[in-house]
Amino acid sequence: MTAQPVHFDGSGGEEPRSVPPMPERTPQALRLAIQEHAPHLLPDFESHWRRAIGDAFNLTPVPAFMRLWWTQYAIARNPALEAHMNDLQARATKCDDPQESAGLLAEYSRLRRAAAEVEPGE
Repeated sequence: MTAQPVHFDGSGGEEPRSVPPMPERTPQALRLAIQEHAPHLLPDFESHWRRAIGDAFNLTPVPAFMRLWWTQYAIARNPALEAHMNDLQARATKCDDPQESAGLLAEYSRLRRAAAEVEPGE
């Protein structure tokens, strides 16, 4: 079996759903967007915030925290994209062909990088 390129065009055959725009790039705006549009992420977001940032006097971890959760939300706000990426991971895990598995993971990585680059309002 040869590796086939996988492309995501957002159409999964179901009725298209409106994807909410990205919020301002602040922790508070991101938390509110997660609460409203991807509440399944909220417990992990808040737990990670308390553990990594909390009452810290050093704000050095904030940019990394924001990049991680910005990306997570950018994916989760679009259920079709989130399902597609979960499928890519599952298929790569079960795949016996290393080349095909690498192709699936490369597509997953490409989509994740694209999600990280989404700007506020997009």
